[in-house]
Amino acid sequence: MRHFLLPRFTLLLLLMASVAVASEPEKHAPNERTLILSEHPRTEASKLYVGGGISTVLRLESSCDPERTRLLGWEGHFEPLVCAGKSVLLYPLRDLTPEDRFLLMVTLTDGTEIPFIVTAHQQTYYDREIDQQVNVFADREGYNAVLASLYRSLKTERELREENERYRKEENSVDHAYATLLANGAEKQAPFKLKNTIVLKDGDVKMVVKIFSGKGKAAVEVQLTNNDPQTPWVFGEARLTSDPTSGTAKPFASRMNRADIVPGASGTLAVVADKSAFVSEQGLVDLTLEVFRSDGHQQLMVLLDHRLIRE
Repeated sequence: MRHFLLPRFTLLLLLMASVAVASEPEKHAPNERTLILSEHPRTEASKLYVGGGISTVLRLESSCDPERTRLLGWEGHFEPLVCAGKSVLLYPLRDLTPEDRFLLMVTLTDGTEIPFIVTAHQQTYYDREIDQQVNVFADREGYNAVLASLYRSLKTERELREENERYRKEENSVDHAYATLLANGAEKQAPFKLKNTIVLKDGDVKMVVKIFSGKGKAAVEVQLTNNDPQTPWVFGEARLTSDPTSGTAKPFASRMNRADIVPGASGTLAVVADKSAFVSEQGLVDLTLEVFRSDGHQQLMVLLDHRLIRE
C-alpha cells in the first residue's frame, strides 16, 4: 500500500507496510566463527546461523561419516547436505527466520555424534550475522583450538574498540544531541522548523511523521503506536540513501526512545541529517529514509527534499 502526498516543499512520503525486502548480497556480514563444544551445555545443541544463497561450512577436528550425518527436514529449504573429509557443507536455498529450526546431526567416523540447530540470527535484518565457516573443536586443549580462541579474542577486542569509538563520537555529536531532543519530545529545544505533519495508519500500527527543516540540516520524527493486542513492534534499523536500489548509505544521527514497543505503547524515532549527506557530484540531491522492523520488513519510506536544508 502506498500513500502519495505532495506538500508545499514537494516532500513525498510513502508508507510501505508489510513489504518483504528482497535478498541482497550486502545485507549480511559473512564471518568465520569458532565453536568449542566444552564451553556449551551438553544438553543443548549449538546453533548455526545461515543465510539464503550463502554457503556455511563446518570444519571438524576429525572426519565425518557421510552415511550417518544428516539434516532433518531439509527438502525444499536446502541443497543436499555435503559431508566430505573434515567438512560439512550447508547451502540454504532462501533466507530462514529465527523461528525456523532444523536439526543437523553430525556423526564422526569414531561414532561421536554432534547435534546442531540450523537457524537464522536474532538480530536486525541488515546487521544479521551469517556463519560462513564454523571451526568446531571438542575443547581448548588442542593447538588449533587455542589459536582459534586467540583470534576470536582479538576480533572481540577490535569490535569493542570500534564500538567504544563510535559511542565516543556520538556523545560529542551535535546531530545526535538534536536527535535525542526530538526522540524525547523536546522539539522546541531543537533548532528546527516543522514543515509537515502526516498521520498514517497501517494495520495495528499508527504513525505520526513530522518533517523538519533546519539550518544546514533536515530532520524526521516518527511516532509509532502499537495497537496490536499481542505482538510487540520491534525496531530493526533506519537507512538513509540517495538511491535505495544502490544500497550506498549516507551518514546520519538517530535516536529511538523505545526500541521495543509493547502492545498499546508508543515509541519515537528521530533522525537528523546534515547538509553533507545531501551533497553529490551533481549538487544537492534528495534522500530516502527507510525504517525497518526487526523482522526485515520495511515499515516506512520517506523521501526528503533537499530544499529542507536552509542556508
